[in-house]
Amino acid sequence: MHMPLELDKEARDCVDRLKIVLGSHGITLPSLGRDFGTPPLVMLGNCNLATARALLEVLQVSPGRGPAAAR
Repeated sequence: MHMPLELDKEARDCVDRLKIVLGSHGITLPSLGRDFGTPPLVMLGNCNLATARALLEVLQVSPGRGPAAAR
């Protein structure tokens, strides 16, 4: 099955933006990438405990997010 180019571009753009935003918080997900299935998936991949904790910290203090967002 062939995927529309718009979806492929959107998935690639999303991965690029995630790398930039996570990087601005000092977070690197080494296996962050684009899966070439249909529909497109973003692979967040595996990370070590320190990275998972950093991710939690950033997500829990994001503006407009309450404790319910961490569930």
